[in-house]
Amino acid sequence: MDKNQMSCELQFTSADISVGHTPILHDLSLSFPRGQITVLLGPNGCGKTSLLQCLNGMSSVSSGSLTYQGESLIDMPERKRARKIAFLPQVRSIIPSIPVHTLVEHGRFPYQGFSRRPNAEDRRLVDQAMKACGILSFADRSVDTLSGGMRQRVFLAMVLAQATPLIVLDEPTTYLDPKSQNEIMDLVTSLRDRGKTVIMVLHDLAQAARTADHLVIMSDARRVIASGPKEEVLNTSAISDVFGVSMHRVSIDGGWHYLFF
Repeated sequence: MDKNQMSCELQFTSADISVGHTPILHDLSLSFPRGQITVLLGPNGCGKTSLLQCLNGMSSVSSGSLTYQGESLIDMPERKRARKIAFLPQVRSIIPSIPVHTLVEHGRFPYQGFSRRPNAEDRRLVDQAMKACGILSFADRSVDTLSGGMRQRVFLAMVLAQATPLIVLDEPTTYLDPKSQNEIMDLVTSLRDRGKTVIMVLHDLAQAARTADHLVIMSDARRVIASGPKEEVLNTSAISDVFGVSMHRVSIDGGWHYLFF
């Protein structure tokens, strides 16, 4: 494995991405660094979600390559893939009427047999994930009785219990109030601090600038127009070209903050 593969968690090379028989992205070459938070930004319909869905099989790479730590993902068995990548989609139309701990246990399915009976290691990782997400005291509560922000914590605990090196989140703060959004972003940052690689889609530019280590900007032409370390991307014209806003960096209490208008 070469040095680039060692530092790169995930890589698309000359990839054409389709949903069913519908082409979405063409000739995509893009890499995601290991141990960092990468945020994808772009207008609706630019292909961000379709790109992410290649990682759970909902969209496909029809040509080119998609590798995880140098190993092809295209033909990787589903169970093996689920032990490497945890995927949390944006749309969850049905909120289950089951206890919190039961939902979090779903993250252990890739490691269980047909009976799906949790063993001691499963229970340990589930409790550890609930504690990390601040929901251990809600373990016996029904998921459908919780607030939106607390439910999102439960789903994050589920993907954390999956114990994968890579976590993929599609718009994890959608429909949440500002306080809950900030709490979820703090949780995402804590995942990176635990050594996880995180890839997520966001729409809030300030949120992305505050949280990301690495940025990918996509245009409505379904092309990647900028990709790299956050500071480098924010210093290009990509934000103004795609979103029609300008970025201003200000120092507050010794830290840098980003304003967009």
